[in-house]
Amino acid sequence: MTVDDTDADPGPDADDIPADLELSDAERAALHELQLGIEHVYRAYGTLLEFHHELGHAMDRMGEAEDRLREAGREEWANELRDDHLPAGAVSDQWTFELVEEFSGTFLEEVDAFEDVVRDELADGIDHVTERRQKQRLRDRARREE
Repeated sequence: MTVDDTDADPGPDADDIPADLELSDAERAALHELQLGIEHVYRAYGTLLEFHHELGHAMDRMGEAEDRLREAGREEWANELRDDHLPAGAVSDQWTFELVEEFSGTFLEEVDAFEDVVRDELADGIDHVTERRQKQRLRDRARREE
């Protein structure tokens, strides 16, 4: 299925950037780098969630292995798996859900809030100023070439 460009919601246009919004090149570059950094923090969070889910699936399989070891008459190994490995934390005795909670509840929220403050102060809360200006330059250039 394709989307007709005329039906797509283009979102805020570069024209939505107030004419009186003045950012120095250094401020614009800093805001852009901060926003790119935030995007990578969210990607890292996604990777952490993937790690959490994959390890959960691994633990389920190890639980099945415990059952199969018992069926095979290998009680000692089944007990070791049950008592030492399955209840253990993934990192420093923390389970992965605890890592996810700690990451999202502290670092992610704090750095996201920091970016909001910087963006509000520098760019009146407007997101992706660099990209909006680039979009407008490319559209202006295309109109001149018509």
